[in-house]
Amino acid sequence: MDYQFKAGSIPLLVSMPHVGTDIPDDVAAAMTPVAVDKQDTDWHLVRLYEFLGEMGASTLSARWSRYVIDLNRPPENTNLYPGQDTTGLCPVDTFHREPLYREGHTPNEAEVQRRLAAYWKPYHDQLRAELDRLLALHGRVVLWDAHSIASVVPRFFEGKLPDLNFGTADGKSCAPGLSDAIVSQALAQERYSVAVNGRFKGGHITRHYGQPANHVHAIQLEMCQSTYMDEKAPYGYREDRAGHVQGLLRQMTQAAAGWSRA
Repeated sequence: MDYQFKAGSIPLLVSMPHVGTDIPDDVAAAMTPVAVDKQDTDWHLVRLYEFLGEMGASTLSARWSRYVIDLNRPPENTNLYPGQDTTGLCPVDTFHREPLYREGHTPNEAEVQRRLAAYWKPYHDQLRAELDRLLALHGRVVLWDAHSIASVVPRFFEGKLPDLNFGTADGKSCAPGLSDAIVSQALAQERYSVAVNGRFKGGHITRHYGQPANHVHAIQLEMCQSTYMDEKAPYGYREDRAGHVQGLLRQMTQAAAGWSRA
């Protein structure tokens, strides 16, 4: 199976496109040793969001590493942040500009198209099907795209990121009431810093599927990994940190589901 999926009963689908760690043998054979570390993975998010099952939310998480193909990039590989540095549909380097492929082995266009069909399309087909199912059941649905990243990545931004980075494509991917319901929960606490449509405005999943006019409302949360784990290898999960942010995540996802039901 190219992903892990669990159908829920409430109008909330949580997508985790960057948690995958598997790399097919034929792809791995062309890669450098640094790729094995998979340092740019959204580590431990499935564990962090484990409460979603008891909430009755649907969940979809990736199997394949983003180094194989990035499920949160458009299939035509357009830059989501024009004028800014970003990694592409089939990344050729890490967030620290370390090459992922041996010289002469970067994927050509035919290989990119093969990976789109084999690894990208199945995830998006399931995402679309579940949104349609929930929409038919409830009349309105929230798509929460869950991500995490190292708190300091000089290639993409200066200094340390805010702890919680919400993206709604500058308000285009969801109704204001939804973002207000979620962000108000984040702003009510003092432990974590918060940004809305700052460096992260939402990737392809948020922008493509978030269609408020069609009753599908999408929001992305990009969290600093320092809130729940060690940011250096072996990237250990930290119960002492995770417990705090997990409670807030539960409050915010409950607020999203409650808004969708209203």
